[in-house]
Amino acid sequence: MPSGRPLPASAPATRWLWLAFGLITLWRLAAAWLLPVTQDEAYYIDWASRLDWGYFDHPPGVALLALGSWLAPTSALAGRLGNLLAATLTLALLIRFYRACGLDPKQQFLALVVTAATFGGLVSGVLATPDTPLALAWVLALTEGLAALRGDRRRWVTAGLATGLGLLGKYGMALIGPVFLWAILWADPKALRTPWPYLGALAALLVFAPNLAWNAQNDWLSLRFQFGHGFSTTAGVADAVTGAVMALPERTSPLAQAGLAERLVAVLGFLGIQAALWGLMLLPLLMALWQAIRRYGGRDASHGASAGRPAGVHPGAPAQQAQALVSHAAPAVGRPVAVRALLVAGTVFPLGFFALVAAFSPVQPNWAILYLVTAVPLLVAGLGKFARSLLVTAGINLLLVSVYVFHARTGLLPLPDKQQRILYETHGFAALAAELAALPGPVFADRYQLVAMMRFYAPGLEITQWPGLFRPSEYLRGRLRPLADPEAVARAGGFWLLSRDPYRPAIPGFRLDRQRVLYDCLHQGPREALADQPEPCTAPIHRWWLVRYVPAPTA
Repeated sequence: MPSGRPLPASAPATRWLWLAFGLITLWRLAAAWLLPVTQDEAYYIDWASRLDWGYFDHPPGVALLALGSWLAPTSALAGRLGNLLAATLTLALLIRFYRACGLDPKQQFLALVVTAATFGGLVSGVLATPDTPLALAWVLALTEGLAALRGDRRRWVTAGLATGLGLLGKYGMALIGPVFLWAILWADPKALRTPWPYLGALAALLVFAPNLAWNAQNDWLSLRFQFGHGFSTTAGVADAVTGAVMALPERTSPLAQAGLAERLVAVLGFLGIQAALWGLMLLPLLMALWQAIRRYGGRDASHGASAGRPAGVHPGAPAQQAQALVSHAAPAVGRPVAVRALLVAGTVFPLGFFALVAAFSPVQPNWAILYLVTAVPLLVAGLGKFARSLLVTAGINLLLVSVYVFHARTGLLPLPDKQQRILYETHGFAALAAELAALPGPVFADRYQLVAMMRFYAPGLEITQWPGLFRPSEYLRGRLRPLADPEAVARAGGFWLLSRDPYRPAIPGFRLDRQRVLYDCLHQGPREALADQPEPCTAPIHRWWLVRYVPAPTA
C-alpha cells in the first residue's frame, strides 16, 4: 500500500510508462487507418459539414472532433483525427490521475496498459463516437475533483468546467454529479457549506448552456430522443422545418411487463457483458480477487498480519477486516479518504445506475464503460504476483483486436456469420455508392445509416432520408441535406429508394415501378441478380434493394 507521501520517480518504470503511452497511440493510429468507416461514424462525421450547438442524437462534441473530414471527405483516418488527438490527451490525463491517486510508476504503467487493453479501451480513440469527448472530460473532471476533495475546494470550479465540456460531448456526463456528491459526503461534507461545489455546478451549467438553448429552440429534440433511447419510451420528435410531429416507432422493451426473475436475469446479463469487456484479463483479476478474499477472510484468520493482513486487524473482526481490505486496495496520497471516496464512487455509481436501468430497459455495453477509469486504480494496487499475468492477457487482447481490425480491412478470416459484425458495418458501401451515383433521378434511403455511408463515399451524391419509414434522424431536420419534397420529386419523374429490407412501402402519390436487388459478395463487390436467377454468391454480406417509384396516376 502506498505510504501517502509523494512518490519518487523510478527511471526504468517511467520509461516503460511513456513507452506504453507511445505504443498505444501508434496502435490506435494504425487501427484508425486500417479500419473502414462504420455506419454510425459516417453519420457523426457528416455532422461536421454543418456545425451547430446540437444535433438530433447528441450534443456537438463528436461533430467538432470530426473536422478532419474537411481535409479528406472520403478518408476514415481524416474523419477520426480529432478523436485520435482527444484520446491521446485522455491517456496523458489518465497518467496524471493515476499519479494523483498514489500509484507508483510501475502501477501507473500497469493501470495504463489495463485500461487501454480492455475491449472498450481498444475501441476508444479509434472510432469517431461521442464517447471520446466524454472520456476526456470525465478524466479531467475526476482529476480536478480529487484535488478539490484533498482541500483545494476552489478546484470544484474547474471540475465543473470539465463537466460542462463533457455534457457538450455526451449527456452521460451528468452521472459525474452523483459521483461527486457521494465523494463529498464521504470525504469532505463540510465543503457543502462553502460556495465552491455550487459554483462548480454553475460553471458546468454555463458551459452547457448553448446546447440547452439549442434544445429549447428545437422542442428539446436531442434530450427527449436520448431519454427515450435510454429508457425505451416512445417520444415525439419535432421536425424543425415543417413543425410536424413524427412519432418514433413504438419501442416497447421486453422488460416492460417482465417479472422479478426476468429483470434479475437482465441485470446479471448487463454485469456479465461488462465483465466480458475485460477480455482475457478477467482471469488474473478474478484470481487476484479470490486471493484477497482468502487473505482477509476466515481461512487466513489464524495467521494475523503475517499472512498479508495489515497489522491491527484481528481474527473475528469482520468490520475491521473489510475496512482493511478497502484500505489495502485503494492507493492514497495526501488524504487517503479522498482518493478512496472518489475511486469507489466513480466505480460503483455508474455500474449500479446502469444495472438498475438494465432491469427495465436494454442497456448498451458502452454506457457504463467509464467506471473503468476509477476501477483500474483500485485493482492494480492489490494485484501483487498477478500483475505479470495481467500484462500477458492484455497483450493477447490487443492481438485479438488487431487481427479483427485486419479482417475488417481484408475479410480474410473464415469467421461464422455471427462474428462478421464488422464486415456488416463496413463492407461494400464504397462500391454501392458508385452504383447509386450512376442511377438516373434522385435517390433516397429509408435509414439514416445508408444515407450517411453513401454521403461519406460519394459526397456529391444527392441522397437523403425519406420521412416516415423508419426512425427520424438529423437528415429529417433539413440541415445536412434539403428535406424530401414529394411534389418536386414527382415533377422529376420519380425516385429510387435504397433499403436493406425486402419490403415495398406504400408512399402516397407514387406507385412501384420496378426493383433491383444488389448482393454484396466478399471480394467481388455488388452483384445484381434477377428474380429468376440464383444468388450470385452463397453468403452475401448485404442484400440491398433499389426500388423505383414513379408518380401515381391521378384520378
